[in-house]
Amino acid sequence: MIQSMTGYGKSVLQLPAKKITIELKSLNSKNLDLNARMPSMYRAKELDIRKLIAKHLVRGKIDFSLYVEITGEDSSSKINKTVVKDYIDQLKDVVNGDPTELLKMAVRLPDAITTERDEIDENEWSAIQAEINNAIDRIKTYRKDEGKTLKKDFENRIATLRDLLNQVIKMDPDRIDGVRTRLEKGIADIKEKVDENRFEQELVYYIEKFDITEEKVRLDNHLDYFTSSLNSSDSNGKKLGFISQEIGREINTIGSKSNYAPMQKLVVQMKDELEKIKEQMLNAL
Repeated sequence: MIQSMTGYGKSVLQLPAKKITIELKSLNSKNLDLNARMPSMYRAKELDIRKLIAKHLVRGKIDFSLYVEITGEDSSSKINKTVVKDYIDQLKDVVNGDPTELLKMAVRLPDAITTERDEIDENEWSAIQAEINNAIDRIKTYRKDEGKTLKKDFENRIATLRDLLNQVIKMDPDRIDGVRTRLEKGIADIKEKVDENRFEQELVYYIEKFDITEEKVRLDNHLDYFTSSLNSSDSNGKKLGFISQEIGREINTIGSKSNYAPMQKLVVQMKDELEKIKEQMLNAL
């Protein structure tokens, strides 16, 4: 079933000393474009996270965020007392000031605060992995729901294209008769006697140049193929995009061969519907 590349998934994990929030956002893109944001202590797991997301989400411009909020007493940031005292002593040589103000200045200087790099606890990481999977499941559900809307829109527009094609098929005999009438009138207007057999041969050749039988059959087949691919178990927006290109080729050829204003109006409507399909196709996974 067709899926959208647009989606959002969020999951929250509450640990004894921290709250971890995981967010996934997805927009349309030709390929997988994954941007990951997370604290440095989890960077060692970034490759595993990327592989997991790529496996399940396949394609799209995806933003992955892992936020950590300390809720307990545990903190990896420590004041470097030796460095801060040295900064204060140096500041006193420069300016006489309130000790509190000097301290505020000192802690803003480089290396005044150190952050200890903690090792990832494997039990904690297992819990985080489970929440990442939850977020992935939620964004996939979102994509499927959006895909239902896309599918309905595609079905409506393919039905419109099929209706327009049927009008073209119904109109075609009148178009051929019109071509024959115009040629016969042209000959009559120049008041010249012509070889009837030769004229008939030329007429058949001329009409064959504007014959659209093959285009009508191929266009009908492409519409069927689009519908069957749309109803397949997998979501393949690229395949549907290729079929749309083939549909466009047949519509363009019918337009160039028609040489008949009422049919060309139908072709313009077909092109308009196909353009709307292509716009929506940009969001299809």
